[in-house]
Amino acid sequence: MKKRVAVPIESINRPHESVIDESKVDDLIRSIKEIGLQEPIDLIEFEGRFYGFNGCHRYTAHKRLGRTTIEANIRQVDRATFRLHLM
Repeated sequence: MKKRVAVPIESINRPHESVIDESKVDDLIRSIKEIGLQEPIDLIEFEGRFYGFNGCHRYTAHKRLGRTTIEANIRQVDRATFRLHLM
């Protein structure tokens, strides 16, 4: 089951290195300033910690804007599902 919440950016773990398209981040920064975040990022929660495997441009835009939270859809997972995400 998913739930949508505002998550502190500093509490999000990003286990995989992402390739950032700077022009996409710049566009998102402008959009977020004008109309806010339109699509929350997806996070998984495992053992009380949040992990992000997508939404790297939205995440980066929020960090550069100095935002302390980001809207996210949270899905709790078991150990087997978490391990699949780490592969």
